[in-house]
Amino acid sequence: MREGFRRFAHATADAVGSPWVFIAAIVSVVAWAVTGPFFGFSDSWQLVINTGTTILTFLTVFLIQNTQNRDAKAIHLKLDELIRAVAEARTGLVDLEELSEEELDKLHHEFQELRKRKAAGEEAASTSAN
Repeated sequence: MREGFRRFAHATADAVGSPWVFIAAIVSVVAWAVTGPFFGFSDSWQLVINTGTTILTFLTVFLIQNTQNRDAKAIHLKLDELIRAVAEARTGLVDLEELSEEELDKLHHEFQELRKRKAAGEEAASTSAN
């Protein structure tokens, strides 16, 4: 069941993101708007577009979220493999997504300091070369 849903979610996310579906949505909204005068811009006429868009949005959110979760997991695994393969890399950086906000902020500050030191070292090297 999981694999079937994955394939369906992926295909749907691809389809929903296509220009043709966007054009179809625009045509639908224009057709709905054009029919307004024929229905006297009634509450039922408005309910058609509201209900349709709500249902489509509700269902599409779950399908796209499934696809994004899978993509994020794949990217994390690829990055984890790169970290593992580079001898100088800290393997403690694997699974950063599991850290608390405070731990991520601390690590972010550490990387900012490393960048500043590297920039200062490069500036000193270029100054001494002149």
